[in-house]
Amino acid sequence: MKVTIDQDKCVGSGQCVMAAEDVFDQRDEDGIAVLLTDSPDPSVADDVRHAAAVCPALAITVED
Repeated sequence: MKVTIDQDKCVGSGQCVMAAEDVFDQRDEDGIAVLLTDSPDPSVADDVRHAAAVCPALAITVED
C-alpha cells in the first residue's frame, strides 16, 4: 500500500488523523495533513482507506 496526500487540496479538517493517527498528522502552523509513513503497515490498511474516504477535500490517494 502506498499513500499520498495532495497538500494543496487539504483543508486541515483532521479527519485523517482521527481515522489513522499512526499514518497521518497535521502541521502545527496551518493544520495541513502530513504523512508519518507513505507505506503503512497492512494492519492499518482499513483505517487508511477510511481516512481517504472521509477526507472532505479528497486529498488522500491510496494505491494497493
